[in-house]
Amino acid sequence: MTPKQKRMYGTWNSPISPKLMGAARRFNDVQWDGDTLVWSETRGGQALLVAQIDGQAPRELTEPGMAVRGRVGYGGGEFTVHGGYVYFSADGRLWRQALSGGAARAITPAFGGSAAPSVSPDGKWIVYVLSYEGVDGLALVDTAGEQFPRKLAFGTDFVMQPTWSPDGGKIAYIAWDHPLMPWDGTQLRLAHVDRDHTGAPYAAMIETLVGGETVSVFQPQFSPDGKRLAYISDATGWNQVYVYDFSSGEHKQITDALADHGAPGWIQGLRVYAWTPDARALIYRRGENGVFSLWRVDLRTGKHERLHAFDAYTLLEQVSVSHNGTIALLGASSTIPQRVLSLGSMSDAFPQTLANYDAPGITVIVDAPGEVTIRARSSTENLTGLSVAQPMTFTADDGEQIYGLYYPPTSDQYVDPTGAPPLIVYVHGGPTSQARAEFNLDAQFFATRGIAYLAVNHRGSTGYGKDYMNKLRGAWGIYDVDDSANMAQRLVTRGLADPRRIVIKGGSAGGFTALYSLVKKPGFYRAAIASYAVADQFTTALDTHKFEERYSDGLVGELPDAADLYRERSPLFHADKISDPVLLFHGDQDNVVPISQAESIVKALRKRGVPHEYHVYAGEGHGWRKPETIEDYYTKVLAFLKQYVIFG
Repeated sequence: MTPKQKRMYGTWNSPISPKLMGAARRFNDVQWDGDTLVWSETRGGQALLVAQIDGQAPRELTEPGMAVRGRVGYGGGEFTVHGGYVYFSADGRLWRQALSGGAARAITPAFGGSAAPSVSPDGKWIVYVLSYEGVDGLALVDTAGEQFPRKLAFGTDFVMQPTWSPDGGKIAYIAWDHPLMPWDGTQLRLAHVDRDHTGAPYAAMIETLVGGETVSVFQPQFSPDGKRLAYISDATGWNQVYVYDFSSGEHKQITDALADHGAPGWIQGLRVYAWTPDARALIYRRGENGVFSLWRVDLRTGKHERLHAFDAYTLLEQVSVSHNGTIALLGASSTIPQRVLSLGSMSDAFPQTLANYDAPGITVIVDAPGEVTIRARSSTENLTGLSVAQPMTFTADDGEQIYGLYYPPTSDQYVDPTGAPPLIVYVHGGPTSQARAEFNLDAQFFATRGIAYLAVNHRGSTGYGKDYMNKLRGAWGIYDVDDSANMAQRLVTRGLADPRRIVIKGGSAGGFTALYSLVKKPGFYRAAIASYAVADQFTTALDTHKFEERYSDGLVGELPDAADLYRERSPLFHADKISDPVLLFHGDQDNVVPISQAESIVKALRKRGVPHEYHVYAGEGHGWRKPETIEDYYTKVLAFLKQYVIFG
């Protein structure tokens, strides 16, 4: 074995270039229609649909230039499939396209934003989320697009995840109102569907089954036989799987592990579980400390079994089960790029007598039982020497547990025997989000250059129970700032980070924490990197998009009573306390954090002569989409780190 070269941390040659960062591909969703698997993926900043029919080579469905994207809030819920057709959102309209080929056809007018389409069992109608001029609700349109869309269920500020019962007589969905966010409190509603004189469906009655201001409910899904309705609820303090029985009216809790079985509803169309076709079992996801696994529960016996075939993957998303029990999902790990995966018929993975299947028309098809099939890869997977994410638990100064994922520096070629490495402390956005053990190219970009990387899951993050998430209520700017520094200091104590070369980095809410950390803890960090960062809490609360316009009520307080807190928690009003170097980025089309916030903080830094750089990307919004933007971003970040941190 060739001995490794001795070379200074932060200067190692990496297989991950800024250009590669910009060329990365991402899968968004995967769904079955019979034996056809359809998924959406993003290439070069543009999303498109791909189909794999009868196991043949994947084929692109949508035309170049047609951006497939849900246009409600932060997006998601781009498409659904039914009866040989895919129905998807693009350019502000819903479209229909045959999986066998041919051009897409618009079925709704070009107004508002649409997402989360769901086709009725008879294939004649679509219910979907419509957002227009600040009003959200469920709309209905015929699948042929011959009629004008009509309202089905309005009257709440937000809706998501509509789904039909197998007999077409009910539609379940999630609804909530300001000032709540979907992880604070939502309602599971059931619309009883009737038909007018033309045969068009309408909601004859809408009832609330479960949920409220302090209980969050997520992803309703009818059983294939229509007798039950599954959903996720955090009523116990953890996201657990429940099943509602229509005949008895009983709500039964199915899972009870102190783990996260749900997900925060940042976008439309999220799925964390699925029914098996015989309606006797559920396939569900469990998350523990940012690491995920897949499980099956038999609803007759209550037995839970882990699907070990997926154990190589630490992030599993968008669970879908076909008519024959074949599972499809998106999987990745810290060293495996995202893949489209499938696992053969559950009747083979879990043998049982076929006579027990009482659902009519089920044909059991053997599809490599017990073995995971890779349907598509997001990259060539030729990278070596990657860093493995290490879940870590720390004790804060007040004795409470805090969490994170640590990526140690790694290289096939180099070693630095002189001491501890530089450290990037990454703070996720939201701030109600979670750093997960996924294929994190951002972490690998730095770790393979000899820079350690800590993804912080500070108090207020999801994935650790509702009490942990609620710690940040009224305390944004406190726990996120303290926990980030606390975890970094613990790594220093363990010899895993150089205290003279710690950088804090984040975007959006994470960018706020980066800037505010320089205010509250001057000199602790060598520098900060902040992208589309919240710098002025007043502007954020008063000039953002609808989804988050009341978000700050819970994180900071309600205006005008909490005006003093808003000023205290705004880096802009304390820029005179910032003395450490800052690298700032913003997009000129950002409708979440207006660019005026970045301009104001830059003006204050310039006035005081604080070392800083500021870069604006034309045509970019709240996050980077264009490959050229991403490449330029990482090029500038590297140059900044070399100047102020590595050699600084």
